[in-house]
Amino acid sequence: MTYTQTLVQHRDIQNWVTSRRGMPAISRVSSSTGEVRARLALSFGKPQSRVGAMPGLDDGMSPVSWSAWLAELDRQHLALRVSSQKVPDFEFIERRDMNSGESIN
Repeated sequence: MTYTQTLVQHRDIQNWVTSRRGMPAISRVSSSTGEVRARLALSFGKPQSRVGAMPGLDDGMSPVSWSAWLAELDRQHLALRVSSQKVPDFEFIERRDMNSGESIN
């Protein structure tokens, strides 16, 4: 049985991502007005050859530290909705869009 939950706590988000061999990344995107903003991403690639190695640049994503990534998550008022599957299945949602009865960890 698959279920979803919404993660807001930094420790819970980092544990969910790293348990699936993921790494934090950010890409910079420009709006039509030329304003540059950060787009959060998670990179779930093949296991790295070196323990703790950061993923390389891929599709405009730049690997970042957890502290920088989590600070940007908070700045954008986002949460991470995840599934219980081992295959990484997630989406970013605005914290204000969370249902009042939804489990927040």
